[in-house]
This record gives sequence, structure tokens and C-alpha cells, in this order.
Amino acid sequence: MSEQTATDFTQKKVIITGGSSGVGADMARAFASRGAEVWISGRREEALQKIANQHTGIDYVLADMADEAGVKNLFDKACENGRPADIVIANAGIADSAPLDKTPTQMWDDILAINLTGVFFCLREGLARMKAASLGSGRLIAIASMTGKRSYPYISAYAASKHGVLGLVKSAALETARSGITVNAICPGYLDTEMTHRSIEMIQQKTGLSAEAAEEKLKIFSPQHRLFAAEEVSAAALYLASDAARGVNGQALSVCGGETW
Repeated sequence: MSEQTATDFTQKKVIITGGSSGVGADMARAFASRGAEVWISGRREEALQKIANQHTGIDYVLADMADEAGVKNLFDKACENGRPADIVIANAGIADSAPLDKTPTQMWDDILAINLTGVFFCLREGLARMKAASLGSGRLIAIASMTGKRSYPYISAYAASKHGVLGLVKSAALETARSGITVNAICPGYLDTEMTHRSIEMIQQKTGLSAEAAEEKLKIFSPQHRLFAAEEVSAAALYLASDAARGVNGQALSVCGGETW
């Protein structure tokens, strides 16, 4: 199989949650540029519209991934022609930090609702529709984090949510192993995206450090001593979504520069 064939997604439908910025937006552009029909979702309509305007192959649905009915509506709109998504990428996520003994219950609930329950809603809906249509193939991908494999101080809620995602992925992969549908995760290190920039601002506020010094606090977790680009996660998603990765199932692909755990 040639590289061109492996990354050709013509006649494929892709649903990407959290598609209004960062990794989600970059993945939407990457799949659309390779011929896919792409549907993105998020909670900010103006931002979603901006990404959709960048390529004729991208459309959007306003949806909150913590809302079960909202997830179902996303899939109803994206699949109203009767054809289910071939590739579903659960990317929506939020982050916040606090010492465990000072973590508010609301912070815990909000992070778990989006980062774990939202992924469950998304993968469950995608799988059910793939099976109902007897596709015989399909790709379910969760964008997790290196904190799903290890952890760092002050992010107990976030780390718990990402550990949960990996458990969900591994179990689901065993259920689908003989169906032609694969279930995998991607675990990036700290990314050069809006979410990380907000984390840097929080570090500044709590420590009084400069932006550069606060960024260094995150870079040190990678042996390559850098933040990772959204395009690097998109490349991993393109691979996992391709036919070349049909034997890759139940895996958590790290994009971290060699970080161990």
C-alpha cells in the first residue's frame, strides 16, 4: 500500500469533537485535505464556523459532549444521510489544576463529565451506529494525554479522567477486535495549543513567574524539552484512522518525545 493510498480518506466520514481550536481544528483540516467529509463539534459556534469556513469538506454541529442528548444530536446531524461515521475522534477536553485537598467537587465533576463521560458518550454512539450499519470496519480514537499513563502533582482530577479514558479504550478494543473496528488512544505531552497556554497563565498567576519561566515548568516533562505541535497529534490520528493501522487496536500511542512512566 502506497503512502498516498494510506492517507486518502475520500468517501470517508469523520466526526471530531472539540473541533473549534487546537488539535481538533488541526485534525479537521488534515482529514478534509485528504478527501474526508468532516464534522466537528464544540460549544463555541463562532469558533466552529471559522474552522468550517477554512475547507468545503468541514461542517459543524454545536454540541456539549457532557450532554448525552447533545452527543446523539451531533451524530444524528452528521449521519442524517443514513451513512454512519467511518472514523470517530473523541477529542473534546478541559483542564484545571489544584492540590487534591483543595480540589473543589465542581472541578472534579466538570473534568470527569467532559474528559471521561463525554468520551464514553461519543465512542458508544459511534460504535453503535457502525455496528447497526454493518460497516465491517471503523476507527474509534480518543485523544487522551500522557497523564493517562503517569501523572504530575496538582492534576488529580485531570489525571483520573485520562487514566479512565485508557481503561475505556482497552476494554472496548477487546470487544471489537473481531469486527474490523479498532479502538485506540493518542497520548500527547504538553501541546503548543490554547489549553496549554491557559495552563501557563495559571502557573504565572499562582507563582508570579514570567511566561517563559512558566512554560519551562511544562517543557521539562519532555526529554525533547519542548511543547508538541497539534500537527504531530494529527499525524498520529491519520495513521490510526488509515487501513495501514488495521492491526493496531487497544493501544495508547504516545506523542511525548520519549517520556517514560
